[in-house]
Amino acid sequence: MTKLEYRIRRSTGHRLVRRSIDGSGSLKRFNASTLQPFNGFTLLELLIVVGIIGLLLVLIAPAFTYIKGGTDVTSDAYTIKGVLDTARTYAKANNTYTWVGFYEEDVSQSPGTAGVGRIVMEIVASKDGTNVATSNPIPATSLIQVGKLTKVDNVHVTAFPDGSGASPGWTFDTRPPVTFNGTQYSLANFLQNSNTLNQTSFTYPVGSPYIFSTAVQFSPRGEAQINNNSLQTAAEIGVEPTHGAVVPSPAPANLVAIQFTGVGGNVTIYRK
Repeated sequence: MTKLEYRIRRSTGHRLVRRSIDGSGSLKRFNASTLQPFNGFTLLELLIVVGIIGLLLVLIAPAFTYIKGGTDVTSDAYTIKGVLDTARTYAKANNTYTWVGFYEEDVSQSPGTAGVGRIVMEIVASKDGTNVATSNPIPATSLIQVGKLTKVDNVHVTAFPDGSGASPGWTFDTRPPVTFNGTQYSLANFLQNSNTLNQTSFTYPVGSPYIFSTAVQFSPRGEAQINNNSLQTAAEIGVEPTHGAVVPSPAPANLVAIQFTGVGGNVTIYRK
């Protein structure tokens, strides 16, 4: 029969009396000095375990950084998409023209310092509903502000090789092309060549450190175009992650192309 044991704590000084009932029903008494000592971990064993855990954390930290970077640039892409959608909705709902101004600044410097690492966006609308982008810059007195400044960090506006246009175009490499008549309708292309391409610039609110030299315009019908240029089938905003004000080289894997159609202004995100 299996031995059943139980402990009886009794006030006998510092001694522990342990009794058991065996198969014969008799009681056996054990002295506390005959009990086996508790088996625990030594300090050396604990240090070894802690060291192994620390080594594993060091090895997997880059993987977590890569995942976080991919998550950040995706979140930023949806923020940009949200700003474009807001401008288009406002234009259609209020039968007016809106502009989304883009500015990229040095994330390590004071606001308004051109550079890399932070994209700043502002939505403005025409006060009287007409296309007031007939002069450069647009007069501040002709504009009203739609929402507050929107900023996304650790990203850079860039131009990617054009997509192949293969159907259905849901992956990065087969996204619809945005080059027409030899010009790539990418936001980065307009930012870099604002002196040679049609320009829609504005500073709003008055006194802001940001001069938005490149803007996406939405008409009351929801049509979208860059810098008051001619209406195109589609245009693109290319975004890549950065390490602060430094653009990784070679280009990282987490690339995002945000495309919007000319007619309708529908916005689609493509990831690589």
